[in-house]
Parts: sequence; C-alpha cells; structure tokens
Amino acid sequence: MRQLIIARKDLNMSAGKLSSQVSHASMAFLTAPLRDAKGDKNRIKRTENGEYVFELKMDAETYDDWVCGIFTKTVCEAKNRNHLLKAKKMAEELGMEEEKDFFLIKDNCLTELEPEEVDENGVGRTLTCIGFRPLPDDVAHEISRKFQLYR
Repeated sequence: MRQLIIARKDLNMSAGKLSSQVSHASMAFLTAPLRDAKGDKNRIKRTENGEYVFELKMDAETYDDWVCGIFTKTVCEAKNRNHLLKAKKMAEELGMEEEKDFFLIKDNCLTELEPEEVDENGVGRTLTCIGFRPLPDDVAHEISRKFQLYR
C-alpha cells in the first residue's frame, strides 16, 4: 500500500513551495472528511475546553497497512497541467472519485505562483498536484507508470 502524489514540474516551484504542495496532497485524504463534518453535530463536537472531537472512518487495510505501517509514498512529476490531468482521467477510469479517492491541489497564489484560473469570487489559483488516498501497490503503479519519479 502506498500513497501516490504527482506534482507539476513546469511550475518550477521552489523546494519550500513544492514541499508545501506535496504535503497538502498527502494530507488531503485525511483532512477532507474533517472539513466535510464541519457543523454536523453528529460527526464533530466541540468540548467545553474548545477541543474538537470527531469520528474518522477508514477502511481496515489503510489503517493497518499504511497508518500503522510505514506511510509509503511515491512522488512523481507531471510535465504540465495537461499531463497532471491525465492522472485524474486514469483514476476516474479506474472507478475512483474526486474528493474521496484523489484530490486536486490548487495553490492560492499568495507567494510565488501566478494564478492560471480565477473563480467566481475573484480568487486566483494554480493546479499544483494530485494526491491519492493510500492505494494498493498495483493500483498506484497502474497510474504512476505513466509518470517518472520527481527529480
């Protein structure tokens, strides 16, 4: 079991920016359910001392083999935005769902990147990475074989 992350090479991100974006991609599968639970008093509660308590459901294989295992990650590079989006298409063809099995990471362009898209609220963002939940090795390799290791 491994987590696959693919980052864009054409953006020429600094080491710090690249590390941040890859970290966002790695954490997305854990943080998305927490953000989705916001306001749902059955799923997330705030204690008297201000701490949040929540239930996080995870399949046994991910918990046993990855969380309690060695957190194996593979970071590959995409030549550009279109190359990165090929990973999204491959994932969808394998039956994976966005925001559940994989996550597109977009930088808010507050430091070194220029926006490549602007949303309806005028917020500019740039697609930097795609991060997958931990996958069985054969599934991760099915996608990663179209990409080389990040160098």
